[in-house]
Amino acid sequence: MALFGNAHTVDPGKAQYDYARLLGQNEQVHAAFQLIRDTILFTDRRLILVDKQGITGKKTEYHSVPYRSITHFAVETAGTFDLDAELKIWISGTSVPITKTFTKGVDIYEVQAILTQFVAR
Repeated sequence: MALFGNAHTVDPGKAQYDYARLLGQNEQVHAAFQLIRDTILFTDRRLILVDKQGITGKKTEYHSVPYRSITHFAVETAGTFDLDAELKIWISGTSVPITKTFTKGVDIYEVQAILTQFVAR
């Protein structure tokens, strides 16, 4: 599954409020990123991918990935001519990674550190 578009940082408190219906009891959003139409949430329990579908974006898929299902991940930093960074996440049982593209304004090392914190538990 590839997520196209560039991401920017969203205040975790705002994401906590906006996506409260998706969250379990006492589940906390630690980081959030907004793509063109989609959102990526890093909670203390799982990774949530919010995928707006269709022309209007009214149909939405909420993909929940428990951190324990992540087998490995990779980051690709922005280069001189390629201004975007990428995060690739492999889920157990799949050979194709989930790929997310971040603008140069997002610290990909911070994204990696957040993921490491939860996957290493």
